[in-house]
Amino acid sequence: MDSALNSVGISLVCCGLIGTLVADDGLIERSFAEAIATQGVVAGTSAFARRMSQVHQARGRAPRDVLQVLFPDNEPRAQAAALAFDRALPDALSRTPITLLPDAIETLDGLRASGRRVCVITSLSRRVLNLVVAAASLNGHIDLALSMDDAPRGFPAPDLALTAMLQAGVGGVQDVAVVHGTGAGMECGRRSGAGVVVGVLTGAHSAARLRTAGATHVIRSVTDLRGLLDDLQPRDSQVGGTENGTAADGSAGTEPAGLSATNGVPPQALGERRRLGS
Repeated sequence: MDSALNSVGISLVCCGLIGTLVADDGLIERSFAEAIATQGVVAGTSAFARRMSQVHQARGRAPRDVLQVLFPDNEPRAQAAALAFDRALPDALSRTPITLLPDAIETLDGLRASGRRVCVITSLSRRVLNLVVAAASLNGHIDLALSMDDAPRGFPAPDLALTAMLQAGVGGVQDVAVVHGTGAGMECGRRSGAGVVVGVLTGAHSAARLRTAGATHVIRSVTDLRGLLDDLQPRDSQVGGTENGTAADGSAGTEPAGLSATNGVPPQALGERRRLGS
């Protein structure tokens, strides 16, 4: 990446869902635990502990991809576990209150009021995306929402961010910010060429992991996002990310009240809104 961002500014913000806008209350990892239990890998065993460590490290990736990592030499077991996960997570979501992170709605509304478009991107399924968006009352506060069903590949591939860019019609990849709480989300942003790749510490992974994966910035929560993007407008020409997560001057990037990384998305077409259940 280069300082081209500074001549245009971010017009599209691509945000993750669970761990970025919605609190991560352990539902995803518990659903993975339930899924691998169907394959005889149960709590209290070394095999279970090892696989759950792999789950944590792989957070952000599509569930089927994660389960292929857990059962690399047995495709039928991986597929069976994936089917169990596809049942477990929606069931858990239907029984559990969805909690928005503090000021998430105000942040989304502020981004849109500033002329930016907002897209939610997730490697989870369309069914899960719709459930969470509806339960969190995010309709009306975002312009577009994309799941792993809307792109050929989930994170860490760039497909979801690039699909958002195409649907939003942004002028160039440098006009986009990708915001996520996992290393896989940071890799997606970096590989897509997004102008800003922002890691949030409310997700699964640490600041060090987010930076290693390509975050240009790390922030404590999405609450700090608008201030960060405003600071990166053309008047602040010295700021610009690189592919290895450093700033244009070779430093590790700014750390407003904390840390950094991001990706943006423009408003959703009316034809897309019905896919969110609105």
